[in-house]
Amino acid sequence: MSNSPETLTVEESEKLLSEIQTANIRYWTQWKNLRNYTMTLLMLDAGLRVGEVCRLKVLNLVIAGQPVNGLDMHRDIAEKKCERLIPLTPRLLKAVLEMQKVVWSATTIHGANYAFTNEDALKPISTRQVQRIISRASYRAFGRCIHPHVLRHTFATRLMRITSAPVVQQLLGHKRLTSTQVYTHPNGDDCKKAIDNMSAC
Repeated sequence: MSNSPETLTVEESEKLLSEIQTANIRYWTQWKNLRNYTMTLLMLDAGLRVGEVCRLKVLNLVIAGQPVNGLDMHRDIAEKKCERLIPLTPRLLKAVLEMQKVVWSATTIHGANYAFTNEDALKPISTRQVQRIISRASYRAFGRCIHPHVLRHTFATRLMRITSAPVVQQLLGHKRLTSTQVYTHPNGDDCKKAIDNMSAC
């Protein structure tokens, strides 16, 4: 049995994001739809752990009404106290800006509130709630329930294909390089690409 972490293919990732956006329009209000989408991107595009997402404050993501270009994961947010700076992808920047317009500008005071909450703007969403959101959306999107940590695994695995292990280690906040090297294992996308390339020969 493989020791490689579970990851999502590109197609599964897009299906998950699409399901989170459209399902919440059907069942929830606009701000919950946007909240869940932004939380998912923070794990999928920035590699945050679910607990780190829940601890974020608005001031970590927005300064003077504009999204930060790099997310500063300092000691009071980062698990295991491993500080790191994570540049944000264009779609994550866009989601953060939309959160500022739709949610945070009306509910926060000096950015001190938690970024992701339920109806009570003073209390953070729980890790258990995020797990339920991702699990249900993934089941609807592609027929199996996943844990939010799969999104972080997917982020790391994709990075490992295009940059060095020390860079991935830094972005993930790993103390040891050996923790990062597990992402050198191939996933479903890698296997499909190999077969496609073979068929073209």
